[in-house]
Amino acid sequence: MAEFPQKAKVVIIGLGGIVGASIAHHLIERGWDDIVGIDKSGIPTDIGSTAHASDFCYTTSHDYLSVWTTQYSIDFYEKMGHYARIGGLEVARTGDDTWMEEIKRKLTSAKAFGTRAYYVSPAEIKEKFPLIEESMVQGGLFDPDAGLVIPRSQTVAGKLVDAGEKAGKLKVFGNTPAKSLIVENGRIKGVVTHRGTIMADHVVVCAGIWGRLIAEMVGEDLPVMPVDHPLTFFGPYNEFEGTGKEIGFPLLRDQGNSAYMRDTGDPKTTEGGQIEWGYYETTNPRLCHPRDILEKHEARLSPSQRDLEMEQILEPLERAMELTPILGELGYNEGHSFNGLLQVSAAGGPSCGESQKVRGLWYCVAIWVKDGPGYGKLIADWMTDGRTEIDHASIDYARFYPHQLEENFIESRTFEAAQKIYFPAIHPREPYATGRNVKRSPFYEREVELGGYFMELGGWERAHGYKANEHLLEKYGERVPVRENEWDNRHFWRVSNAEHLAMSEDCGIVNLSHFYMFDVEGPDHVALMEWICAAKIGGDANIGKGIYTHFLDDEGMVRADLTVIRMADRCRVIDGADAGPRDFHYVKRIAEDKGFNVTVTDVAEKYVTIGIWGPNARATLKKVVADPAGLDPDNFAFAAIKPIEIAGKSVTAFRISYVGEQGWELHMKYEDGLSVWDALRSTGVMAFGVETYANSRRMEKSLRLQNADLLTQYNLIESDLARPKVKEAEFRGKSKHLEYKAREHQPAMLCTLVMTDNVDRSGVARYPVGSLPVMDPATGETLVDELGRRSYTTSIAYGPTIGKNIALAFLPWSYCQVGRGLNVDYFGETYPVEVVAVGYKPLYDPENSKPRS
Repeated sequence: MAEFPQKAKVVIIGLGGIVGASIAHHLIERGWDDIVGIDKSGIPTDIGSTAHASDFCYTTSHDYLSVWTTQYSIDFYEKMGHYARIGGLEVARTGDDTWMEEIKRKLTSAKAFGTRAYYVSPAEIKEKFPLIEESMVQGGLFDPDAGLVIPRSQTVAGKLVDAGEKAGKLKVFGNTPAKSLIVENGRIKGVVTHRGTIMADHVVVCAGIWGRLIAEMVGEDLPVMPVDHPLTFFGPYNEFEGTGKEIGFPLLRDQGNSAYMRDTGDPKTTEGGQIEWGYYETTNPRLCHPRDILEKHEARLSPSQRDLEMEQILEPLERAMELTPILGELGYNEGHSFNGLLQVSAAGGPSCGESQKVRGLWYCVAIWVKDGPGYGKLIADWMTDGRTEIDHASIDYARFYPHQLEENFIESRTFEAAQKIYFPAIHPREPYATGRNVKRSPFYEREVELGGYFMELGGWERAHGYKANEHLLEKYGERVPVRENEWDNRHFWRVSNAEHLAMSEDCGIVNLSHFYMFDVEGPDHVALMEWICAAKIGGDANIGKGIYTHFLDDEGMVRADLTVIRMADRCRVIDGADAGPRDFHYVKRIAEDKGFNVTVTDVAEKYVTIGIWGPNARATLKKVVADPAGLDPDNFAFAAIKPIEIAGKSVTAFRISYVGEQGWELHMKYEDGLSVWDALRSTGVMAFGVETYANSRRMEKSLRLQNADLLTQYNLIESDLARPKVKEAEFRGKSKHLEYKAREHQPAMLCTLVMTDNVDRSGVARYPVGSLPVMDPATGETLVDELGRRSYTTSIAYGPTIGKNIALAFLPWSYCQVGRGLNVDYFGETYPVEVVAVGYKPLYDPENSKPRS
């Protein structure tokens, strides 16, 4: 073994797994050297999850990032000669119509995100997988790119590490756990081990199920938890004896039973001559905090392999035997079966990116084998360029609020997430049942009295509509359709659309306390904001104004969408609840990296916001303000910010609208919020829910949503949010922005579509949710632009004012014509849509109250 180094550019903790090895490989590809990898086990790992992983890969997912990382990983494995593209089945049992609908939805997502999955009949399923009882299935899908990493991802990890060592770019030390991390002035400085201390500029934590223990060394936590995964084996099964194959039949997913099955190929191969059956517990998953994982010398099998009791799996195994009777005919290999620990996430995805507390400390945890190389590339690109080619907001560790990193929250959310690893089908609007009531506005009890239908965002309880307003359906019922299909209607309250129409006829108030706010102050606060914002922030003329702007990355792509309130002594950033923490940390990091003398302070829970909008918003607000004349148009221009007084409380009024109608955002101290709410309600004004604000009215106005319509795959001009003139001052991404602006046209544009017919083959009107592929009617193929970006709906909602389903989607330039007819796919059926706007153009203009369709 080489002499233990005293310094390195990068230390990777957990090099022995597929994730750590992939990060090392991709860093080397990006030109990094002087990398040291350590692991508490051997390298490749003999105790981590990679050592016992099932190693199969499916590309099917409702999340584009997951599809991208899996496709990248499959291609990576195959180029190394370590992948069997044998294909994979997902089946719906006879009588299980719910799961058959989920199969259809997966095929819709396959078209949207570019996988090759297709429908298969019971006969085709039997032909591909002879072990199944054909009468037990009603249909399914086949993913031709699914398959198995062979002989193991553990082998791949070993090869990647060996190649790094051979290139002289990587030094490797197994059986070398990290004992502590050295941090100075908020920056990582080194790793302490029993072999010695390595000083380092960067440390990457990919320690898998032990990752939380490493984070604890710097006073952080990761919102993940190891969970038992029963893995059982049956045999002997000699169907593929003499073939040399690691797997003979396609993989089989029986997700209605929360299970999967595969053969292990030729008896002479690594684990051959058996049938593997795996199960994910849906009722009482067994979580295991990393501090309770046994050490290697204490574990009977391995620290990541725990004993399995037959009682855990008896009921689902009996169901499995009905579908594939061979499991009952073969012998159960009790000695080979075990509970394998894998990571489950409290946030619905991996936790990756730079630490919130320590610069240079990076995390990459909760990654499955199917995504390992893909995440290796993401992290290497992120560390090298500060960006990735695909939007990574959904996995960025900076996105978490403090309460989401508390142990009790992590335990409850991961338990709930573990119940849903394979089953049931998760609705795009599915709310969490655990970790609720963390944050309540000062008027929460008033909303409860109104019968609020609450969902949660960033910990805030938000009413999407109010039972007290259901009487509005008597007036607007003919314009608010009943959603006959249960999926379309799930987690939607019909009263919301009635509130939408009532607000546009009169006015209403909405609780926007979920807004994330942070202050930037200090000698360089204007200079910092001028550098990171595409819009002009500097200049005395902007004091007292709210400035809608964006953060771009170095490639000129959109990474944030927010409002900067320019005060005399500071800038206050008003952001979305889901994007706010990430943008807060981004501003702090940029200030530090570029040497701006500023203080960045989270004030999100000190202030609350009420929106008041509608044609009568001004008249209603005048009834409660101390100076009614101050609200007159001549005295209060659009985008202006002025102090007003309501119920003796000081309120900052910002004249802006996210619903198209005239009105204001009213910002006030948390403790003053209830008085202001009650004063407004005393006028008789209706309270309406965020469904109107965030979905239906926003879509009628063609307004974009960050992390949905605004992604780092697209530039500001493609999103049609660029200002007519580019400011003179330098800002991040300016040179690329100017380059894009000089183009004759963009490769794609964000367009508004309406469904011209939404009735399915059963005669039921549909109201889609989720991502739908946008297709050429002539070919049936999903549209793809010249940069390889696929067209799918980034937002979709029913607009009661225009009486149609509205969607936003990026379309290739050659398809960007108003009036052009296209198709979308929803649950396996095709529906016609029409392009009604290329770029930003409202479908409803409250100035003349004439909807366009």
